[in-house]
Amino acid sequence: MLLSRLAHVSQEVAATSARSRKITLLAGLFRDAEPADVPVVIPYLAGRLPQGRLGIGWKVLGRRVPPAAAATLTVADVDARLTELGRVSGTGSQAERARLTADLMGAATEDEQRFLLGLLTGEVRQGALDAVAVEGLAAATGAPPADVRRAVMLAGSLQSVAQALLTDGPDALGAFRLTVGRPVLPMLAHAASSVPEAVDKLGACAVEEKLDGIRVQVHRDGDRVRVYTRTLDDITERLPELTSAALELPGERFILDGEVIALGGDGRPRSFQETAGRVGSRLDVATAAAAVPVSPVFFDALSVGGRDLLDLPFTERHAELARLVPEPMRVRRTLVADPADPTARAAAARFLDDTLGRGHEGVVLKALDAPYSAGRRGAAWLKVKPVHTLDLVVLAAEWGHGRRTGKLSNLHLGARTEDGSFAMLGKTFKGMTDALLTWQTGRLGELAVSDDGHVVTVRPELVVEIAYDGLQRSTRYPAGVTLRFARLVRYREDKTPAEADSVRTLLDAHPTVAP
Repeated sequence: MLLSRLAHVSQEVAATSARSRKITLLAGLFRDAEPADVPVVIPYLAGRLPQGRLGIGWKVLGRRVPPAAAATLTVADVDARLTELGRVSGTGSQAERARLTADLMGAATEDEQRFLLGLLTGEVRQGALDAVAVEGLAAATGAPPADVRRAVMLAGSLQSVAQALLTDGPDALGAFRLTVGRPVLPMLAHAASSVPEAVDKLGACAVEEKLDGIRVQVHRDGDRVRVYTRTLDDITERLPELTSAALELPGERFILDGEVIALGGDGRPRSFQETAGRVGSRLDVATAAAAVPVSPVFFDALSVGGRDLLDLPFTERHAELARLVPEPMRVRRTLVADPADPTARAAAARFLDDTLGRGHEGVVLKALDAPYSAGRRGAAWLKVKPVHTLDLVVLAAEWGHGRRTGKLSNLHLGARTEDGSFAMLGKTFKGMTDALLTWQTGRLGELAVSDDGHVVTVRPELVVEIAYDGLQRSTRYPAGVTLRFARLVRYREDKTPAEADSVRTLLDAHPTVAP
């Protein structure tokens, strides 16, 4: 498949908000694709590179390269070139990356250059999410959408299902079954603003602690244990504690869903960054385990004794979990059996307060009659947690790409320091409508003091309200910390920069993360 075909569809998908139109466009693209192209086409549509980060910065990408007159690049050719780029290392690597990048851009047409630039900078955000791609794949092959969704859930990979479908047709879906040792995508939760709202939506439900840990899926088959992350990475060797815990359970064959978390001596959670750092540590695992021991906390059972539990209601799955896993290794919970009972509703609200008091980040409410919808953010699980907000100052903004071309998008956010200047805490491009982007571009343009073609530095005069999920340590920023999952709530033109929040206020609010 020519890259120009993919770039054109990506542009059209970005230009429409109609889900039906997106599905039609993707279905046509999949019909044209060769099965071998699928492992590249699907990540590209979602704005991901199969190779991961390539170490190409704006110093290289900002160099203008004349575009090719005709489209000759194929998807496979681009993938091979980017793989070669990813392998560059050692002395002279910067110059070699620049050379390979220039060669790639020089072989691309103007439209293809725009697509590649967005892909390499992470700015391809045209709404071609996996759920829409599943619908497009079903339409392209004549397979029932529900069957495709289930196959993707069980395979843990849209690409592998797409390859099988495009090669062998709908009959290929029967080969995808829940198998111990092959991870499935986890079920996810939508957000709710409060416990009462969530109870009203779900009816009879369980209210469980929401731990600020790392999601894990633990598979055991006899003496063999494998541990997978939310993104299906195998991290078994990094977490020997989980292997030991799984082998101590009475079952010989199971798949459990849960979290791994680092706890202090008082039983309260250590910072998320400590847990994440431990899970990410590949070297000297024994030393890391001694310094930051982690504990598994399970909340669901997908398979026990070779029996597939996915389609069972949550009540029955949890009963299987409770028979297999001792209470100290299960997440704390309370039940709202009758949503009309004021006593039960009050107990659910108190459970949230108690959970926050124990240092956890909130609760997840789960409908008792719901099956396990792996890989989907369904309405049967609702998370409730306090929203942290800050008033910060815009220090700079980056020119956007894709549908944000010509608009100032990624904001650089700063908090007041004790000497009266501003310390950058991170960036965000989230929470911006098209109308806001237009206004923001004009307003920041009025405050601009420099523009290097990528970043526009502005006078620190504009205050924004930012919501964020937490704080983590970072050596990239002068305060030693950065915001997690920051998103714009609104501009506060009623506030002056002197009224913005300070670094000290932020650190005082998160004492366990302060450097």
